[in-house]
Amino acid sequence: MTRERSRRRLRRRDRNALIAAALTALSLTTASGCVVVHGEREVVPATTRAEAAKALTAFTDAYNKADKTYDSSVDAPYVTGALADIDSARLKAGHVNSPSGNANHTPLTLTDVHFTIPEKAGWPRWFVADAKGNKGGDFRWVLVFTRSDLGERWQVAYLTLMTPGTVPEFRTDEDGWAEAVPADTTQLAVRPDELSKTYARYLQDGGETFADGRDTSGLRADRKKAAEKPGLVRQFIDEPLTHGDYAPLALRTEDGGALVFFTTHHYEKQTAYTGGTVPVANKDVQALIKGEVKQSLTLESIANEAVLDPAGSGPVRMLGRVQGLTSAQGE
Repeated sequence: MTRERSRRRLRRRDRNALIAAALTALSLTTASGCVVVHGEREVVPATTRAEAAKALTAFTDAYNKADKTYDSSVDAPYVTGALADIDSARLKAGHVNSPSGNANHTPLTLTDVHFTIPEKAGWPRWFVADAKGNKGGDFRWVLVFTRSDLGERWQVAYLTLMTPGTVPEFRTDEDGWAEAVPADTTQLAVRPDELSKTYARYLQDGGETFADGRDTSGLRADRKKAAEKPGLVRQFIDEPLTHGDYAPLALRTEDGGALVFFTTHHYEKQTAYTGGTVPVANKDVQALIKGEVKQSLTLESIANEAVLDPAGSGPVRMLGRVQGLTSAQGE
């Protein structure tokens, strides 16, 4: 009985010690004004500048290896959303036409890199890198990295090319952190979560929502001209794409507007008149065709856009757009 009472006393003493420690910790937390922080609620920078630089290097290394081998599995872990669709189709076509790899491979190098990292609560977290690239002409390569959890790898969802001087100035705080703009804000000319649908409708019907340019009024004019080609009918279908990794992302610009990245989905059906043929543009298109092209060819593509969405009202200005073929169907 004496031993049992001793064990009970020890257990009570240990339990009381734990309670006392917990109460002490609670009183210290209350006295110091500290609170329990929930990562999904706290407004914090999406990442550090050092981690952003590591993510860019990892992506560039994977992108170069994939481009050299035409093996989409190499960079698949580093891309998502629109870029994943465009890049995987490009590499698939390259592999079909050159199974031994890319004989014309030139490694991508990115210099003069600028990182814009927003503070925000919740997931996904994301940041923008823009840099001078050595491929594709005199453009700034603008990449949006995103992830949905702390344990995930950073992936590039959007990649657009912008002419020098086009990347806008961003609003930042005293520490240099940028401001993420909610997708449902009504303070801009077009809500970011409405831009995909609005642009798809604009390509079909026109209007004054978007400023004139190569990828707005110019694209509509090109389509009209192509539709009038003798012996061949071209039909275009444009659809919004906004779910998951295709969701729009927006950064506040210095003038109060926002740079918004978004995705659209496109189809072009080419139908030859009776007795005619549908020309296949090149071997990369041929590599993605399913079925036999007899009377028609339907081209499916994904595009990612970057626009300057002004505060209040005014036309939305397209700053960059990359569209890539993802599949084709012959009939």
